[in-house]
Amino acid sequence: MPSIRTEDGVDLHYIEAGEGTPLVFAHEFAGDARSWEPQLRFFARRYRCIAFHARGYPPSSVPSTPKSYGQDRATDDIAAVITALNLAPAHVVGLSMGAFATLHLGLRHPHLARSLTAAGVGYGAAPDKRAQFQAEIDGSVAKLRAGGIETFATIYAHGPTRLVFEEKDPRGFAEFEAQMAEHSTEGSALTMLGVQRERPSLFELDAEFRKLKLPTFIIAGDEDDPTLEPAIYLKRTISSSALLVMPKCGHTMNLEDPDAFNRAVLDFITAVDSGAWKDRIPASLSGAIIAAKP
Repeated sequence: MPSIRTEDGVDLHYIEAGEGTPLVFAHEFAGDARSWEPQLRFFARRYRCIAFHARGYPPSSVPSTPKSYGQDRATDDIAAVITALNLAPAHVVGLSMGAFATLHLGLRHPHLARSLTAAGVGYGAAPDKRAQFQAEIDGSVAKLRAGGIETFATIYAHGPTRLVFEEKDPRGFAEFEAQMAEHSTEGSALTMLGVQRERPSLFELDAEFRKLKLPTFIIAGDEDDPTLEPAIYLKRTISSSALLVMPKCGHTMNLEDPDAFNRAVLDFITAVDSGAWKDRIPASLSGAIIAAKP
């Protein structure tokens, strides 16, 4: 598996398929580059697709120092992949942890992106949920280090926002759980502590999001409760955004309903590439019910 090296000496291994306009995938905490297989098979027919293993996820490097992990690092790793492989500007698609990094890429390195897709984004983002989220992270890291990744994967995979995945696709869910169990215990712990626990709330970035002009697609599962309010907030704050709520889907919608996910993302990036993607009409935010206010 090929790799690129970041400026701080971390090797990021990636999967590449297809030719054409670049399309980069950033995975969630419980996944890795393999989590994008349904998307690679679909989009590689017409796009140059790159899915990479984040730092802390073998075969990528697993740095042992906490300072090697953080939201800025996760964002800069996407930038490093795009730059090293000469992909700019690329369509960037992220799920959960990868979606946070995708949005931050748009804020910090907008010249590298053609569009942003942020799916399942918002865990711990609400101001009144931050303390709860951080406490859950601390408890999860304690369990992870005590029992190892194989035991923890069983606990984490059966979280409330993934139950619908297991219900409708037991075979796919079993593969997802088995792949998570192959991750690094310490890499996962440091990712939780450095990237997830310490990342800024999306609601604290209001001013930055209002300046974001890249075409942005926000996707939420209707049974992924922690992401619904943040998804609506992002739709109302990013003028160049659209929102899709996928029915009967939890946190891992790209695996739960890959056909619907792929088609929606394809429609989005096709509109972007054709120049048909438009910002929201300001009058639609007037608050009026029948007619726009003058």
